[in-house]
Amino acid sequence: MALLPVRIQRLCKTASPWLLILLAIIVLACFLVPQPVVNRLAAQVSDRQLSQQLGHRSPVDLALSADGTWLVTANETSNSISLIDVDSGRVVDELACGDNPATVTICLDGQHVLVCCHYSGELMVVGVDAGRLVQRGTIYVGFEPVGATITPDGQQAYVALSVAGEVVQVDLQSREVVKRIGVSRWPRYLAISPNGSKLAVGCSGSSQVCVIDTKLGEVQFKVSLTGAINLGHMQCSSDGKYVYFPWMVYRTNPITIRNIRLGWVLASRVARVALDKYSYREAISLDVPGKAVSDPHGLVISPDQRRLVVAASGTHELLVYRRGGLPFIGVGGPGDLIDRSLLADDDLFYRIDVGGRPMGMEIANDNRTVFVANYLKDSIQVVDIESRKVLREISLGTVPEKTLARRGMEVFYDGQRSLDQWYSCHSCHYNGGTNSRAMDTMNDGSNYTMKTVIPLYNLPQTGPWTWHGWQTNLHDAMHKSFTMTMQGTAVASEDADAILAFFASLQAAPNPFQRSDGSLGEQAQRGKALFQSDRTGCVQCHSGPHFTDGKIHDVGTTEEDDRYDGFNTPSLLGVHRKVRLLHDGREKTLAAVLTEDHAPQRVNGTGSLSDSELADLIAYLKTL
Repeated sequence: MALLPVRIQRLCKTASPWLLILLAIIVLACFLVPQPVVNRLAAQVSDRQLSQQLGHRSPVDLALSADGTWLVTANETSNSISLIDVDSGRVVDELACGDNPATVTICLDGQHVLVCCHYSGELMVVGVDAGRLVQRGTIYVGFEPVGATITPDGQQAYVALSVAGEVVQVDLQSREVVKRIGVSRWPRYLAISPNGSKLAVGCSGSSQVCVIDTKLGEVQFKVSLTGAINLGHMQCSSDGKYVYFPWMVYRTNPITIRNIRLGWVLASRVARVALDKYSYREAISLDVPGKAVSDPHGLVISPDQRRLVVAASGTHELLVYRRGGLPFIGVGGPGDLIDRSLLADDDLFYRIDVGGRPMGMEIANDNRTVFVANYLKDSIQVVDIESRKVLREISLGTVPEKTLARRGMEVFYDGQRSLDQWYSCHSCHYNGGTNSRAMDTMNDGSNYTMKTVIPLYNLPQTGPWTWHGWQTNLHDAMHKSFTMTMQGTAVASEDADAILAFFASLQAAPNPFQRSDGSLGEQAQRGKALFQSDRTGCVQCHSGPHFTDGKIHDVGTTEEDDRYDGFNTPSLLGVHRKVRLLHDGREKTLAAVLTEDHAPQRVNGTGSLSDSELADLIAYLKTL
């Protein structure tokens, strides 16, 4: 009683027994009634109101504490992170973070997490203190950070910068970038060896894995992955010999039913790359005849190294493998379909349907409980990979009624819409953007017409569509994409409307070359003057707010076997992040475009640009 307020103590001395019983019930209820989700994003509104305002969380990644008592999620569309108490299965806190959080990593002290904020270029340091999330600092690291990993001593972090083509080393004590290491194009995910000596970086833009010697601070060797796109999460084996990761491979074969079913168009694999010295990568195929796998993304290895789990985001499932005995093949490559030994042994390989879009994962110390960030379900799923069941689902918050754009997102990421579920729209248009290949999409009715995949940002405003410019109706374009490119069933009218609504909602990452006030630096101003001059003739075709006139032009890039008399003018918005340029992707840098195939002297008949003029023009183009 001494802990009760004085007024309540006096009441207890004078009140009737029935009143005391009522008082006890009220006090007890205060402790037993489940407490609402703590949410400090906006203190002026209630938790329920705030939850509704945030809408869809779309968790893309998560990190589990060493003792397995709590986890943190990176919520892409709400620009927040959530703290979950594992035992109770409740969200206990939520905190705003930078724009478009991509991954979350727990520091070795068990008291802080690092959040890669993809669109704002930040590494956010967040403390986890008594069930609360507290922002401790923000480190600006550069152009579009995606993945992060921490050294075994807990002192340093490495962060992959996808647009910059760099890995930065961050001192976690001083919270400063201490080193920048150039790798290859579009590094997204990485993993460090248990002894900290080797760092593996998956570079989707160049179809490579770069292995960095951390002591020297430089790339030791690069392993090429022929035709590779969309490299997923990476994890090293406990002995430090290999790094494992899922990926997709694109072949240049015609899009026929037979070729798709043989894995000769797009296929999914798990690879391992040796870390001690250069050697040809080894891989296994994931695709089952008649029921393929699309868009593998997350990967975890159990602490006892017995199980390897892959999240197949396009087919809404987990793929579980017994790591020992997996038929990895090196020289000559794996078969195009899953090895028969995996189908013959139900313990060597099996599938667990989870629905939605499973992305990042963590596995508990019990070697069987897997926590899954399910993007489209707005939840964390707890999966027992031994019983092969989803044990429970933890909602990240109240969501509003599903919008047309959200329904379109579901169609866009759904590999089951294609023939035997081999690939989705996302497989080629990675998160609404592009991948690193020139591809034959059959949209012109011919084979072997390889064309650079066009980003879908601002798509409704940049018609006509495709490189040949023959598609003037987006509904018709959707029909051809699903029936010809994907060899699936015709998309329903309402689904086409939903997809177009999703396209209209897409927003590219902020351009790091643009100033916050919209002004141009002196070099970019000179480049703009060149761009608009008769000297280059750029503005004659690349005009308007999207830098395209929507017309067909022959600018000298056609070849004898081309079926077209020219090509549809592509938009120049976001050209700084592209790794393939021109209609067939023949060039990989703006400098090569402006000095070779698309040089002003070839397009306009004018003289070539000087080195300084070239630098000025490129500086301006990067701001678009």
